[in-house]
Amino acid sequence: MAKTIDLFQVADEELEARSRFTCRIKTCASTACLSAGAGPVRTALEQAVAAAHAGHDIEVVPTGCMGLCSKGPLVRAEPRGASPTLFEQVTAEGGRAIAETFTGQRSEPDVTVLDESIPFFTQQRRVVLKSAGKINPDRLEDYVAEGGYRAVLTALTEMTPQEVIEVIRDSGLRGRGGAGYPTATKLGLLADAQGETKYVVANGDEGDPGAYMDRTIMEDDPHRVLEGIILAAYATGASQAYIYVRAEYPSAIERLERAIRDARRHGLLGRNILDNSFRLDVAVRIGAGAFVCGEETALMASIEGKRGTPSIRPPYPTERGLWGAPTMINNVETLANLPEIIAGGADAFASVGTGSSKGTKVFALAGKLQHTGLIEVPMGITLRTIVYDIGGGIPNGRSFKAAQTGGPSGGCIPAAHLDTPVDYESLRALGSMMGSGGLIVMDDTVSMPEVAKFFMEFCMDESCGKCVPCRAGTVQLHELLGKICDGKATRADLQLLESLSWTVRDTSLCGLGQTAPNPVFSTLHYFRNEYLDLVAGGR
Repeated sequence: MAKTIDLFQVADEELEARSRFTCRIKTCASTACLSAGAGPVRTALEQAVAAAHAGHDIEVVPTGCMGLCSKGPLVRAEPRGASPTLFEQVTAEGGRAIAETFTGQRSEPDVTVLDESIPFFTQQRRVVLKSAGKINPDRLEDYVAEGGYRAVLTALTEMTPQEVIEVIRDSGLRGRGGAGYPTATKLGLLADAQGETKYVVANGDEGDPGAYMDRTIMEDDPHRVLEGIILAAYATGASQAYIYVRAEYPSAIERLERAIRDARRHGLLGRNILDNSFRLDVAVRIGAGAFVCGEETALMASIEGKRGTPSIRPPYPTERGLWGAPTMINNVETLANLPEIIAGGADAFASVGTGSSKGTKVFALAGKLQHTGLIEVPMGITLRTIVYDIGGGIPNGRSFKAAQTGGPSGGCIPAAHLDTPVDYESLRALGSMMGSGGLIVMDDTVSMPEVAKFFMEFCMDESCGKCVPCRAGTVQLHELLGKICDGKATRADLQLLESLSWTVRDTSLCGLGQTAPNPVFSTLHYFRNEYLDLVAGGR
């Protein structure tokens, strides 16, 4: 039988253990930095520390994403009693030099220092990512030392399930997967559903081009995801939960499965969680990487071992979901907000953001910018602030042209709307959407019809083929866009492009087909002149 963890004792012991080190050197072990060579950097750090016989004084800590991915691999040295130093684009030799500096073998490393007072860091407000880049994601003790699982303890010992739902309702949290559906409403629907078995599903099937928000949350803070799932299950009466992750995220899968084992071993999963009558088990389910499986009915079909294709709704999952039982599906980022809301209170969470868009949002900031990476900002921040302050502006003397938000389901926002607040309603009014959090910035060298063609090709390839409008319509739209981009189209082709886009939007079965034409609509609306130039024979 699992031994119940004493959260306060574990936290005290972990903090005491940390205090014994003269320096803690944290090296990013998230996928972005690993792809840039962070693995050899960590090895070099550990070998240099061991060679200096300073292993008992200096700790090398693999952490999650430190944010500024374009400057990776990143290493942060935190000497006791002194300010930390963040090093950028560290090589294996640079890692060795950093270790030798803090073991007293050299005066300073020949490695570039990254200024953490730049707007990229100071303009952010980290809630979901508050522990990313600080803790070792493979150690439950690290998460507990940062206050982890205290929200579960509070909920199980001091709150009824309905009180948990009401706190989340008061916080104003809305789904971070794109639609912005009120989270408490969905919790309430599952709580009220009839049935002995209920399921909670964390949707980590992130498929937008350039997006890696959910991947990073699962990789860098898997216990935060688990804690959010436990809170959602307690509030709704669910006894089984699944985390659906695409197979392209091996590190996320490995770390989540380790976190589940550790949580079960310490009485945080299973029967009588934290010595209370509540029970819950969690399992990881791996998807084959189909974009359409981000749609909830297709996702459930995949979990059940069927082909991942969508179904007509109603019934909705909270009425009839996995194996016919009531099921609630939430995006990973949505669930990762729950511990902060329960631990910090609804008012604190609701104090950030706008009237109808509360809290923060994680974005994968990519494209033509000085600084790209993973950011978490308050809802309502302007696009201009993200592009020119956090992103550092457009490189090479070029000018801003558009920002694509919402991935293939979103739209392109032109320079005239740079001062738009980034919230659900404002983006929707511009013909775009929040989406799961992809944000791609384009400069004045980009052809907007080519952008629409790129996203249409993605949707065409990812269509499951179940309904004709999506299966055939996206192919026809892609061909028309190719004809336009090649300068071989006529005005009639342009009219057909618009007409067919409306047909695909209005008649497709699921969200993939219904939103596939959005990049066409937004580029036609804001950049119609580029289409007309190409139709007139220009290139």
